[in-house]
Amino acid sequence: MVISAYIVTGMTYAHCAASVTEEISGLAGIRHVAVNLPTGIVTVISATPIEPSDVRTAVNRAGYQLGD
Repeated sequence: MVISAYIVTGMTYAHCAASVTEEISGLAGIRHVAVNLPTGIVTVISATPIEPSDVRTAVNRAGYQLGD
């Protein structure tokens, strides 16, 4: 398993976290997504490494952006 962490900007409510979780969870190989709303940190557990660009696209589809 691979654990990755990303910072997502613009999330302020539980609905925001749910949207991001749903989009990232739709990527191939994703086992678990956890969002820490106050910090904006999204932890992703996957079966194999995932491309950061795929995560960025999923986050963008949810209406948010990855931080640096």
